Amino acid sequence: MDKTVHALWPELDWIQDQKLREQTAKTWELALNRSVLTPEDLNRIPFTLLCGPNLKVTFMDHKRSVVHIAKDAGDKINAMYHGELPVDIDVLVAGAILADVGKLLEYELDDQGKAVQGTYGKYLRHPFSGVSMAEEAGVPAAVCHIIATHAGEGNMVKRTTEAYLVHHADFMTFLPFKERLIV
Repeated sequence: MDKTVHALWPELDWIQDQKLREQTAKTWELALNRSVLTPEDLNRIPFTLLCGPNLKVTFMDHKRSVVHIAKDAGDKINAMYHGELPVDIDVLVAGAILADVGKLLEYELDDQGKAVQGTYGKYLRHPFSGVSMAEEAGVPAAVCHIIATHAGEGNMVKRTTEAYLVHHADFMTFLPFKERLIV
């Protein structure tokens, strides 16, 4: 596994299935190789373009928090729901790690180093490019489903339990920031 990817995502170690862990890391390697963004940029730029450049929560702060929140929720469901709503933690963690990998193709940096939506991002949102790279890396359909359905596009299809958990972990840590803009 690429050391750079593992440094960004120590949570990869939570994926017990070695093949899935490697496929997940490979997807991030593909994204970093195709992006103008560096790992340093990901630890500097705001996690959303909607809240302005002064937001202190970085891309990686938000992405990693979503993984932690989703995993904690999945663990609680597995512990407390008597097996009636089983959560595949490997699929959940891989999907959460990969949910926004496509943003690496969606974003560009302007002359001041500020993240902005690039031309590619104007045509294809990150769920589409994320699934494309994940499939290229051999990621299974259950995980690609999470990538495809974690954002608004997922409102058009039936989500798996794991996809619901990632979707809600993502939006519960995004919408309060978005709502601050309206108030």
